[in-house]
Amino acid sequence: MRKYLTIILFLIAVTYSGWVNGQQRFPKPEFSTGYVTPSPTTPEPRASLLEYTDVVILVIVLSIASWIALKKRSRRLMLWLSIFSLLYFGFYREGCICSIGAIQNVTLTLFDPLYAISLTALLFFLIPLIFTLFFGRTFCAAACPLGAIQDLLIITPFSTPVWIRKTLGFIPYVYLGLAVLYAATGTDFIICRYDPFVGFFRANASFNMFLIGASFLGLGLFFARPYCRIFCPYGAILNLMSRFSRKHLTITPAQCIQCKLCSTSCPFDAIEQPTEDQKTDELQGVNLKRFIIFGLLIPVWIAAGGYIGSKSHIFLSKANPHIYLTELLIAHPELKNDVNNIDIQTFLTSGKSFEVQVKEAEIIRHKFYIGGWIFGGFIGFVIGMMLMNQSVFRKRKDYQPHKGECFSCGRCLKYCPVKKDGTVEEIAKNITP
Repeated sequence: MRKYLTIILFLIAVTYSGWVNGQQRFPKPEFSTGYVTPSPTTPEPRASLLEYTDVVILVIVLSIASWIALKKRSRRLMLWLSIFSLLYFGFYREGCICSIGAIQNVTLTLFDPLYAISLTALLFFLIPLIFTLFFGRTFCAAACPLGAIQDLLIITPFSTPVWIRKTLGFIPYVYLGLAVLYAATGTDFIICRYDPFVGFFRANASFNMFLIGASFLGLGLFFARPYCRIFCPYGAILNLMSRFSRKHLTITPAQCIQCKLCSTSCPFDAIEQPTEDQKTDELQGVNLKRFIIFGLLIPVWIAAGGYIGSKSHIFLSKANPHIYLTELLIAHPELKNDVNNIDIQTFLTSGKSFEVQVKEAEIIRHKFYIGGWIFGGFIGFVIGMMLMNQSVFRKRKDYQPHKGECFSCGRCLKYCPVKKDGTVEEIAKNITP
């Protein structure tokens, strides 16, 4: 008995060791028919030690970026740090795991009891949020490979009107809501599937994704960081967190002299200009009523959005592969004889009855109905808050970066002639305010 127990414990130890170290314990089967084992579409799991190494490097990069933004105030150092992140997190780590995609892992963990997020994925999601609460969006400045690859290609950025920026700023919240909905229902990880740059990092992009990625980079030559500003769902969360940051990058290290050199220095239109006290006082009285009205209308927006979202649940659920297959079999039962349709043949060989397939599809669709209410209510809430924000006017005496929209890239720093000791460089003497 003791002998058999020893053998069993030895086998368990060997198996566990192979799982932890990510090593393949048994050789791949050899085929004599010329079959070649296909390469995986996603990177293979890394050893636990290497995964935590990624976390440590992320913390180091964010710490250095925060120090550069707040203390060193150097655009050049921030640029070199972002290049390192692009090479390491982008091309070496092939864009996985990333804080943006971790949104879906966190969501699936909350809604699927059979799925457990890894600690490293959770840390990649939480650590940038913590740094943002204390130091602003330094993750966007130097740690995100998606932002870095766009930032390096900015040539002649143009400024866009405020109403266009506000309209485009609504899209990331829609994308965030859809990503959470599809992850919660187990449909897909759309952030990862439609990542425009991961195909470049892994050198395996399809033609369509290559075209989309190239379009983003081409647009980024003139409209700086288009993915970050128009689509990034994690950026929407960071935007909100950064508004409450304890410290944040400032354009001038001392008192602003109103030289206006920095007024057009930001390619992301994130610099707010000083306000006229008289005009602000007049607007505050007018917009107070508007602010109250928009605030009272928020429940209406939430209800209307939830109703529209619930009515859209059938359309939204069509992206789920289980529902798609069920509807395909209902509409075209003759496809059961199609030996070339892998999905249908997989279903037929599974031994599952069609009645069970339909019942499972109904359960998933009901999840979409509930999720549609939540998704629509969330969008309605965002609309209400954005309208309320249009009625808020804050007094500003200096040129200041918008704490939510500023990427902390440091481009504006070199335009300020004021030194840390309050003195002004020679360039400011010839400037007429």
